[in-house]
Amino acid sequence: MRPVVPVYHPRREARRAVKQGYPRRLGNVRLCRSGEGVERLLQRHLVDAVVLDVKAAPELALALPVRFPRIPVFALSAFRPDDGALVRRCQAAGYAGVLVEGVDNAVVAEWIAARTAQAARRQALAAAPRLLRLTDRLQLDVWEEVLRRVAIPTKTGQLALALRVTREHLSRQFAAGGAPNLKRVIDLARTACAADLWGTPRPATWRRRRAGWRARRPRSCARSGRAACWPAL
Repeated sequence: MRPVVPVYHPRREARRAVKQGYPRRLGNVRLCRSGEGVERLLQRHLVDAVVLDVKAAPELALALPVRFPRIPVFALSAFRPDDGALVRRCQAAGYAGVLVEGVDNAVVAEWIAARTAQAARRQALAAAPRLLRLTDRLQLDVWEEVLRRVAIPTKTGQLALALRVTREHLSRQFAAGGAPNLKRVIDLARTACAADLWGTPRPATWRRRRAGWRARRPRSCARSGRAACWPAL
């Protein structure tokens, strides 16, 4: 399951700028016909960012950052010199960025992709390889693959297949040099992702299902996460 980026904008050029420029490996851009479509995606999918024309749906646009504080919301609108008050309202509402339609179209997709919820989680875990004593090239590649798959249940065999090595070789090499075993590191990364999802105002059953947890899983994974970090601390 890849995260989605809902886009609600009345003009084709703006929609195309986000759709065509967004890196596919990072998520799927979903074009919405209405603000209600954005709401449905937020309730049913793992959302990495939201892109809106604040002039097309001002009430929804200004309310979303408050309701979903863990999901970056970006404004892409045809702002004019006399729209200063609207820009200030976007900033006060908690927008992650304000972009000018027609001026920023060439860079809007890559700019947003670097500032998504996924990117924020990666930044929060930037020190993890050092703390976990991951120094070998294979260990670092595995960590990157774990983060890429963090929103779905991941097994050692799937990582081995992605990195084109055997499962036995991967498990043995990953734990070399005092690093925790691979399963605990997977649990650590997924616990961090689940903790972030728990801060999003959705039903608890949705959050558990989307993060791949069963009812008792978060507590056990929290213990695994602490066990994985403790030797390196």
